[in-house]
Amino acid sequence: MKKRSSGVLLHLSSLPGDYGIGDLGKGAYKFLDFLEKAGQKNWQILPIGITGYGDSPYQSFSAFAGNPYFIDLNELIDAGYLDKKIVDGVDLGKNKHKIDYEKLYFNKMPLLRMAYDHAKEGLSHALEQFYESEKSWLEDFALYMAIKAHNGNKSWIEWEKGFENSKTPKVEAFKNSHKDEINFWVFTQYFFFKQYDALKAVATEKGIRIIGDLPIYVAEDSADVWSNPKFFKLGKNSKPTHVAGCPPDAFSQTGQLWGNPIYDWQYMSEQNYAWWVTRIEYSLRMLDVVRIDHFRGFEAYWEIPYGDPTAENGTWVNGPGKELFRAIKEALGDVNIIAEDLGYLTDDVVELREYTGFPGMKVLEFAFDSREESDYLPHNYIENCVAYTGTHDNETVLGWMHNVAKADFEFAIDYLKLDEDEGYNWGFMRGVWGSTAYLAIAQMQDFLGLDNKARMNFPSTLGGNWVWRITNHDLSPSLAKKMRHMTKLYGR
Repeated sequence: MKKRSSGVLLHLSSLPGDYGIGDLGKGAYKFLDFLEKAGQKNWQILPIGITGYGDSPYQSFSAFAGNPYFIDLNELIDAGYLDKKIVDGVDLGKNKHKIDYEKLYFNKMPLLRMAYDHAKEGLSHALEQFYESEKSWLEDFALYMAIKAHNGNKSWIEWEKGFENSKTPKVEAFKNSHKDEINFWVFTQYFFFKQYDALKAVATEKGIRIIGDLPIYVAEDSADVWSNPKFFKLGKNSKPTHVAGCPPDAFSQTGQLWGNPIYDWQYMSEQNYAWWVTRIEYSLRMLDVVRIDHFRGFEAYWEIPYGDPTAENGTWVNGPGKELFRAIKEALGDVNIIAEDLGYLTDDVVELREYTGFPGMKVLEFAFDSREESDYLPHNYIENCVAYTGTHDNETVLGWMHNVAKADFEFAIDYLKLDEDEGYNWGFMRGVWGSTAYLAIAQMQDFLGLDNKARMNFPSTLGGNWVWRITNHDLSPSLAKKMRHMTKLYGR
């Protein structure tokens, strides 16, 4: 894992393609070809779970299921499950640079249902085999999504009486009377994983590792909470007693209210963290490396009373700490994990990360505070870390240069010897590529020299996020050549 290398951060949704969103089809394979030509050994993506309200990949209906939006429709057309003329006549979004999630919801999902109706008889045996092999999570997920549709797609907390958990007589009766609807969701997962596994195999052949993202929390509106209520701090009415977030800081006066249910770590400890071991094992089956989001939450997490409008009234509560990672190591051995350890870190958080041996993260955009020395300046990096120009939550380099305070701007110019003719973005990438960090990553937006119009996410905001896309034109031979040269120059 620790061999010196570099890579690109680009989510599957941002890939080029003809059907409204990046998917697991030709655009993904072209991007692998581009990475190979550019001399890159790593492709970092965001969580690939099925998204709901707000379209965030960090709020999924399942910690295990894949997003049906990423299914390549061309394979369904080639198999005779869809008519290309019908698909071409459906509006999945006309803007090749932006995703329209509303159109995908109302138009792509019906296409998948149409494909299922044409495929279900011929694929019945394959679907049954897939269901049995993935039953540990797929049974609850497919049932959850079917009942969710039956209840007007509301969160399970608002479902009609009798559906409040997965073990009630009403749920059992629903399972027997709605087998076709349940099987549709099995169908979506069958094709998602069939296509994902094929893409992953090609990446492995090319020597390209896929780095994925694991959100520390799961969504309240999820099959995970509904089917495993004992793992979470829920009240008698099934609603969470507390939810997750971050305290007020320099970036947010009221903190960040994420709203995810808090784990009942005591109960999980009694189960020897079996759910977490399964989740990590499952993730590493699909990914070469897993980046765990909000790593500091394992040492201590900010717990907010359910129903509070902001995160201000939360309190710090001790997390599972070393005990969790001992259980993971005993079960799985050494695992390839990156700890997202950004933000304010206590000595205890640093100690936990060092105990695990996981590399932490360094973001160059955080380095240039002209008032003080920073751990994010490259001369302070250790080898066991992952260096980024910025992440999906940050501005692009050019956006940052445009908005930063003058003194910090001048500090960055002086430190990195930035040259406007070369491009500030390339100077930033040189700073990261030339560092001692064993792994260097930059967003695709920074390789393309784009401003904040191409930003992926504005934290603590709803709407307009997760929509940015590239086109095939962006993946030019000249860009690949320039990336390869820089990568070779710095021994990556």
